[in-house]
Amino acid sequence: GSESVKEKSVSVILLAGGKGKRMGASMPKQYLPLLGQPIALYSFYTFSHMIEVKEIVVVCDPSYRTFFKVVDIFYGSNNLHIRALPSHYTKEKIHVDLKFAFPGKERQDSVYSGLQAVDLNSELVCIHDSARPLVTPGDVKKVLKDGWLNGAAVLGVPAKATIKEANSESFVVRTLDRRTLWEMQTPQVIKPELILERLCREGLEVTDDVSIVEHLKHPVYITEGSYTNIKVIRICSMILKFNTAASPCTTPDDLLLAERILSTS
Repeated sequence: GSESVKEKSVSVILLAGGKGKRMGASMPKQYLPLLGQPIALYSFYTFSHMIEVKEIVVVCDPSYRTFFKVVDIFYGSNNLHIRALPSHYTKEKIHVDLKFAFPGKERQDSVYSGLQAVDLNSELVCIHDSARPLVTPGDVKKVLKDGWLNGAAVLGVPAKATIKEANSESFVVRTLDRRTLWEMQTPQVIKPELILERLCREGLEVTDDVSIVEHLKHPVYITEGSYTNIKVIRICSMILKFNTAASPCTTPDDLLLAERILSTS
């Protein structure tokens, strides 16, 4: 077959669920503003602009669907037309189908919920965590191509930290070879027949979507991504846990880093 991903052949599942209750926040962290835009909308806009994408299935609580139906969006023939985007995005019209799905209790339940809404004719499913707003179109294109060629692919970056393996009594057993270690990111791209086969079997607990495919013994390709594709809610979560009145401007580190990256790009 072709080595390139076809236009309108990809279904994106954007994981944006949750009510933020676990951390005591007034709203889920992925809806906090980053330079004035909700975090979840950045990757949403990025996927919306890609010619490979034909639909975006947003997995979120119904009360947060309005974030994706912003003033600048109007509907016609089930297509989404984004007319005005933040200044760092181009302002051409784009066309992509917008669907919604209910979040599940666990991450894999939300993925499965999103899969139920996916067009069965899609050739690739691209699963992304909306808490990673800085993913670039270039990295998405790379992981889509690798997923198309290999059946499953995931964005990752070589591990920078020194990783120690410890025993049950917290003593160091050995130092792992950093050259073979990768930190996983999203998107994670899978041919739909692979993931549906596994998710139909119950009782599987996974920390990321590609480990579902690993249980199938299907090889997963790691596409080297960018260190800037950070998850910006980790620090927010810690601060909001202890200070429910915290405003976005008082949540440093990840959010500030994200703002700096956006401001200079």
